[in-house]
Amino acid sequence: MKKPTDTYTLNNGVEIPCIGFGTWTITDRDTCISAVQDALNAGYRHIDTAQAYQNEAFVGEAIANSGVKRDEIFITSKLSNKVRGYDETIQAVEQTLKDLQTDYLDLFLIHWPNPIAFRDNWKEMNAESYRAMEDLNKQGKIRAIGISNFRKHHIEALMETATVKPVINQIELHPGLLQEERVNYAHEHDMLIESYSPLGQSRLIEKPEFDVLCKKYNKATAQIILRWQIQKGHLPLPRSTNTQRIAMNLDIFDFELSDEDMSYMDGLTFEGLDQDHDPDTATF
Repeated sequence: MKKPTDTYTLNNGVEIPCIGFGTWTITDRDTCISAVQDALNAGYRHIDTAQAYQNEAFVGEAIANSGVKRDEIFITSKLSNKVRGYDETIQAVEQTLKDLQTDYLDLFLIHWPNPIAFRDNWKEMNAESYRAMEDLNKQGKIRAIGISNFRKHHIEALMETATVKPVINQIELHPGLLQEERVNYAHEHDMLIESYSPLGQSRLIEKPEFDVLCKKYNKATAQIILRWQIQKGHLPLPRSTNTQRIAMNLDIFDFELSDEDMSYMDGLTFEGLDQDHDPDTATF
């Protein structure tokens, strides 16, 4: 990958830019619009949102007013934990399209496999929602469909009835949380890994373990970590509301980490950053 608009090719042939701009927790309208516009101005062409983020309308407003053509932007959203079922999913996607001011989504994911509202019958409810997503995919309203936070047993359950293989599994992944089992399973089944919270929810930025690499490459910690993500073959989704940091996070295509430094980063451990939410016990 030599520039932010370079792409991975998903298992259905759709191309997706190799880095995206995340919008999780950016719920204030003006802040969200400003951040998305800053991202587009910096050169991002991949914007990630979700129904649960409660900012789809703000993201849509920012994109509509950006001056960037719709077909030059890859837009992802995700199904709310409050929504399952065929008709309910169709309606939710229609609302997302309306809020984002677009006729189609580039990617739509089931956000969590086992939300607490459907814990007693999550397999059946995921199957119905995914069936709706498959139909919307056939209709051209969603170019690619996938999953987020799924573990192996969730994917296996989904594939018992699915006719379209998920293109992506979006999971929390960063140094200290390599998720090797989930990554290997995804790759075995031709699914790309998207990494959310690629900087450990910013908690990795001040870690001294990266200082030697920052000096060696003359880059900030965030840039070192995001470059590591790219070289691992992942698709990172950094998030910021700071104009300078938004641009800085994209400035990762003019250097390459050595194999030795990649291995060093693979071996790092950080207390408190070595686990993610268990979707089968999470209380949301």
